[in-house]
Amino acid sequence: MDQNNEPPKIVFEGEEFQHSARSFQTPVPKIIQWVIKYSGGYVKDEQQASYVLIGFVVVAMLLSFYLVFARGQGEVDMNALKNMQIIHPDIIVR
Repeated sequence: MDQNNEPPKIVFEGEEFQHSARSFQTPVPKIIQWVIKYSGGYVKDEQQASYVLIGFVVVAMLLSFYLVFARGQGEVDMNALKNMQIIHPDIIVR
């Protein structure tokens, strides 16, 4: 085994050729492919698809923060609760 990690050389009729090494590019993630495919032609490459996904995450986080921390939207009218009765289920004693 060659210790310096060079591809093996092939000698053919006195000439020396480099053995072609495979490309070690990382495959494109499926979500990036999906964004490019279903964007209707607006997203043309991987970098643009990454920006679209980052924008989607930012919008989703802002919406989540708004829904969690919005004040005054879900206040309970305490006057409506004063006349209500709490009904407990019957407790069966054996």
